[in-house]
Amino acid sequence: MPNERASPGQRLFARQLRTQLTDCERLLWRQLRNRGLAGLKFRRQHPCPPYVLDFYCAELHLVIELDGGQHYDEAGLAKDRVRTAYLRRQGLEVLRFNNMDVLENMDGVLAEVMRWVEVRSPYPNPLPEGERGQD
Repeated sequence: MPNERASPGQRLFARQLRTQLTDCERLLWRQLRNRGLAGLKFRRQHPCPPYVLDFYCAELHLVIELDGGQHYDEAGLAKDRVRTAYLRRQGLEVLRFNNMDVLENMDGVLAEVMRWVEVRSPYPNPLPEGERGQD
């Protein structure tokens, strides 16, 4: 995560966004919250100046962004490219999904996130219960 701290105004803006989640953000948040996906802690509407990230997992430096219709015109696509490039320069990986994927294929969205997590997770899968240290 970048060293730059969010200003009080940015933190307030992020807090306000948390109370105004889109339907798609709310649906995905239900799956991610309380370590619901692979035991990973995600934050929603997390400030990362100059941006606010839809979802962020600090442990894996993973950003998940949901894109509505405004992201698919030329101006929106250009803004997304700039934003993604900036976040990657900060050492973050960005996964983008469109809102229709979340609405119509939540299992596919979660499977794609899990594929990314499994490939890049710094921790090996734990041994099944009862198989640790049995000699």
